Order: sequence, then C-alpha cells, then structure tokens
Amino acid sequence: MAAITAEPTTTARPLTAASHGERNVRSLAFLILLWLSLAFGILVLAVLIVTTFLEGQARMDGALFTNYTSQIDPGTAGARAAILGTAWVIGTTALLAIPIGVAAAAYLEEFASRKSRFAHFVELNVQNLAAVPAIIYGMLAAAAAVAIGIPRNTVIAGGIALALLILPVVIVATREALRAVPQEIRQGSLALGASPMQTLQRQTLPAAVPGIATGTILALSRAMGEAAPLLLLGGLVFVKFDPNGILSGFTTMPIQIFDWASRSQEEFQQLAAAASILLLVLVIAMNGVAIIIRNKYTTAR
Repeated sequence: MAAITAEPTTTARPLTAASHGERNVRSLAFLILLWLSLAFGILVLAVLIVTTFLEGQARMDGALFTNYTSQIDPGTAGARAAILGTAWVIGTTALLAIPIGVAAAAYLEEFASRKSRFAHFVELNVQNLAAVPAIIYGMLAAAAAVAIGIPRNTVIAGGIALALLILPVVIVATREALRAVPQEIRQGSLALGASPMQTLQRQTLPAAVPGIATGTILALSRAMGEAAPLLLLGGLVFVKFDPNGILSGFTTMPIQIFDWASRSQEEFQQLAAAASILLLVLVIAMNGVAIIIRNKYTTAR
C-alpha cells in the first residue's frame, strides 16, 4: 500500500506593516509631515473663522438683511441687494447649468459610442474646462452677452458666466453617479421591453439622484463664492434696489464683501466680516441640503 503524502498547504502570510516598509523611518516622517500639514491648515482656517466672527458679530443684526448699502453711513448699511442678487444669479445659474450638465452626462454615459470621435472630443474638453481659471468664464460670458445683445451687468449674464464655470463639475459628478448605478438595473429594464430613454428616465436617473444632487449643490456652493467673473462683467458694487428679473442689474455677496473690505473705515471692515459670516452660513446650509438629499434617497433605496 503506497503511502500517500499530502503536500503541506501554504497559508498566505498576512500583510504586515514591516514587510511593506510602512514602519520605515522615511515613511513615518512623511506620514507625520502629512498630519502636521493637515493640522496647520485646519488651525489656520479655525483662526480665520473665529477672527472673522469676532470682528463681524457686532453687525449681525436685522439691518444687515433689510437695509441697502451706503457709502457714507456704514452704521446703517446692509446687504439686502446683495442677498437678493445672489439668489437671482444662483437661481439662474442652476436653471442653465443643471439641465445641460445632466443631459450631457447622460448622453456621454448612456448613449454615446465608446468609439465616437465626437464623444471623445466632448470628454476631452470637459476635462480641460474643469481646470480653466474663473476669470476666463467671465470673458466668455461677456462675449456671449455682446453677441446676444444684452447688457453685461445683468442677472442673465452673471448666470451664464457661473453656469459655464460649474458645467464641467456638474457633468463629471453626474457621470460618476450614473456609473455607480448597477448594470443589472439597466439590463432588467431593457429585458422587460423598456426603451433606453425610458430606462434612463425611470430607472437610471432616479437611482443616481443622490450623487447628482450632491455634486450639483457643491458646484452651486462654489459658484456662490465667485466674484472674479462677475466683476469682469461689470457687476455693480453700489446697488440700492432689488433685482426684479434676469435683465436687471445686480450685485452679489462676494462683490459686496470685496467693496466693503477695500475701504479703510473700521465700520466697513466689520460689515465685510459680518457679510462673510453670512455667506459662510449659506454655503454650509447648501452643503447640509446636499447631505440630507443624499441620505434621504440612500435610505429610500
């Protein structure tokens, strides 16, 4: 009877830090440097926020929301026109950028052929446009306003500039959200007789809403803090009226803060700090809305 010899089974050795050099002196030094850099950035941000709050808390009153700006009496000046102008411009930006961005992303991800030269050209331009400085979009919007025949310092011109600014971000965020949807959902819908467009409208897009909403709101938060393209368009710094349409003149919170911060009087500096706190609260609120939408749809699924 022949003896059967079993070969010894080899068990995979667990990956240890020592075998991969993570405990090397250089690795530890680099890790410590990363943590110190992160701590320094957070510390500087915290000091800036606290300093701004302490400087502007005296002007966080009702007059900041209800009064118009003033070049003579900073004690009674407010940011009413800037708040309403920001709402008009961001609303116009959302109406222009979100439908176009979602439609472009859906086409590139769901319908475009991987061998299509046109789709490749669009993807290449979207990637490049994401790194273009904001001032360039102001120049493009100014040229578009002249071509259309509308004044540059209007709500619609500002909306065009900011829509061009965030459009690449919306497209990229929407494509990533669509890619996260399992292919089984598409295949099941098509197997039941739905067309590709019906599958997109009733299955893919609803499943991708959390990612789309999060990316879109974060992009709008970025647009809310932009001043350079709007200043290039001739955004007004002294407005004592409420915007009443897309062809109305406007000012925004960043422009108003820029105007107040450039003045030497201490009262205007306090106004700029108070308006900065208000803008920060609005941006945090928009990010909170994005988190709520994402969690709500994730839980529903």
